Amino acid sequence: MSVPPEDRMSELRELFFESAEELVQKLNDEALHLEKSPGDAEASRSLRRTVHTLKGDSAACGFRELSELAHEFEDVLALENPAAASAVPEIALRAADVFATLLEAYRKKQQVPDTKSLRHDIARLAHPDTAPGTTAKPRTKSKSARHTARWSEYEQLAIARALSDGTRVQHVIVQLDPQCAMPIAARQMLNLALSSLGEVLAIYPPEGSSELATQIEAALASTSSAEQIRNKCKIPTIAVNAKVTPLRAKPSDAGVLSPLTSKSMSSVSSSEPNEAQVSPSATTPAHEVHGLVEAPAASISLGSENILRVDAERIDNVLNLVGELILAKSMLQQTVIEFGERFPKDALRGRFSDAMAFQARVLNDLQRSVMKIRMVPVDQLFRRFPRTVRDVARQCGKEVELVIRGGDTDLDKGILDTIAEPLTHLLRNAIGHGIETGAERTAASKPPQGTLRLSAYHQGNQVVIEVSDDGAGIDVEKIRRRAITQGILKAEDATRLSETETMELIFRPGFSTAAEITELSGRGIGLDVVQSVLSRLKGTVQIETQAGRGTTFRLRLPLTLAIIRALLFRVEQRLYALPLNAVAEITRTTDAEIHEVEHYEVLQLRKDVLPLLRLGAIPDRGPESSPRKAFVLVINHGDRKFGLIVEELAGEEELVIKALDDQSITTDLVSGASILGDGRVVLILNLIALVDRFTRARSADSTRTTGLLSGLNSVLRAHPPQFQRPDAHGMAGGQA
Repeated sequence: MSVPPEDRMSELRELFFESAEELVQKLNDEALHLEKSPGDAEASRSLRRTVHTLKGDSAACGFRELSELAHEFEDVLALENPAAASAVPEIALRAADVFATLLEAYRKKQQVPDTKSLRHDIARLAHPDTAPGTTAKPRTKSKSARHTARWSEYEQLAIARALSDGTRVQHVIVQLDPQCAMPIAARQMLNLALSSLGEVLAIYPPEGSSELATQIEAALASTSSAEQIRNKCKIPTIAVNAKVTPLRAKPSDAGVLSPLTSKSMSSVSSSEPNEAQVSPSATTPAHEVHGLVEAPAASISLGSENILRVDAERIDNVLNLVGELILAKSMLQQTVIEFGERFPKDALRGRFSDAMAFQARVLNDLQRSVMKIRMVPVDQLFRRFPRTVRDVARQCGKEVELVIRGGDTDLDKGILDTIAEPLTHLLRNAIGHGIETGAERTAASKPPQGTLRLSAYHQGNQVVIEVSDDGAGIDVEKIRRRAITQGILKAEDATRLSETETMELIFRPGFSTAAEITELSGRGIGLDVVQSVLSRLKGTVQIETQAGRGTTFRLRLPLTLAIIRALLFRVEQRLYALPLNAVAEITRTTDAEIHEVEHYEVLQLRKDVLPLLRLGAIPDRGPESSPRKAFVLVINHGDRKFGLIVEELAGEEELVIKALDDQSITTDLVSGASILGDGRVVLILNLIALVDRFTRARSADSTRTTGLLSGLNSVLRAHPPQFQRPDAHGMAGGQA
């Protein structure tokens, strides 16, 4: 069964968009490398190969504007003009931007932008010494080159597509009558005659051309015989002779196909291998189609492909199903436990336990395998930033070098896409606010060129991404003064803030230390985006700074957001959970060991004073009441530690996170929910929101008398939150 042509072309274009984005990014990388090493011959050849591949792939998909622009740029790069070598990187970066814009227009089916300005600069690149207003002398081509270029590359690819579909394509050469008085009209008549027999895939001279040619050369997709075609072309006073030979793809071109057409297109056509093997008979002379190196030609090898492109939504669906299996495993484990308690001596108890242990091992392996599918190296994101740093540094008039480390660190694809904007803001701020100008750095005995470092590494169940610079650092006193001026902070409160708490003010919406508004800074937007995105991802951001030495922003992110290992506990008889990797230790205490300092509670933990967040209401402390014991969860938040006072621990559990219905619960203190094996619902707390709420309200007396979750518990008792989950029959439903 063959795939309909329109479906194949739609699938081909989707593959093209994926590979084209990589090619444009590669073009950016190569242009930046060539800018740093202008005489690197291998970098120039690599740049030309990238443009050549993009040209062929876009032509195969029918994107003529992009293909022709890439073709013009490739021709100029092939000249290897030493006089224009210094201008190539700048033009290549502009071309990458235009290519990206064209791809976006094609993807959204919008009008393509005007490319005249870039085309003009590309033409000038071929002849940089040409005076304005003069026309550069065209390059002369050899006879073989002229023969290859009779048909445009787009037409040649149309021929190759027809051949790969099993269509018979004939090469028709018609000699015009030398006495013909109207050669242009003659070409039109011959075109109409050929069109009546099939589809004219290519014709030379092209329609509308004023060239006075002695013959017409066409490629005709037709089932008519060669004799029928010749008879149709013999028009009195117009044509004197017609030659018809079948077309086939050049076999030697099969080994130099572009990545898209040789691999991706082979997977599209793999369902019809017999139709792809089209060749003329051994006794029939055939004409080879030259220059079809990007075409899905008949000689394409349908070999095995090690890389399989899968839509991320399909992986998400598999991951959701694995999550449901984990819920089912928990329910079955709870049932086995209850069975063992009821029938402790039953022989089936051991068999159930063995079966459950085996299922748990297999399910854990399945979960890890699916999680790894979603993991991608952070280099997919990091490689975008050298271009960003270059452009912003030029805009600021600074010299900045970007050093990237840990690009092979794996992270969930969804998280990687989400942190693109926060990392961009951090890099732009490091250049605009952190790194000094060349003169300032020289005066401070620093090299004129600043260094910006972007690194990633694994730490436990988290990925740490650091953005550091060797600039002037953050002036803490300036932040305090600015916060007071902008009304974010009161003067009496500013003196009580520690240095770490003061630096966190830069994440407040509307905060900015810039003296004037520019395109880069001063509007008070940017770093608050970093905080909000990290909060949504259940991550944290930490700042380290030294005056005159530089600043480091350290982002800690979970490896995934779907399934977590959590610690369960109770507050006012309601079950809650926290990610286990956020809990540094657990200790027990009594009311007598808890003290109050400036309206908030603290605990002496070894040599440190630990601020406490009370999640439930403070119990009555009458004279006759016995000492109450409580558990304290010591949590890490950036470089600080806090203690969460909870009433009771309920154990550890692997939780599948479910989104809550926004209409039933609107607090930011809860980030999601999950279901335990016995059907109980547990709410997963948002640790960042808890600490932020505590930090902002700790000076009020209400934080002493009412726990952070007391009001939430009252609401939950009156209106249990709803969330969506498949039930045993596959239907959606669920109540917390």
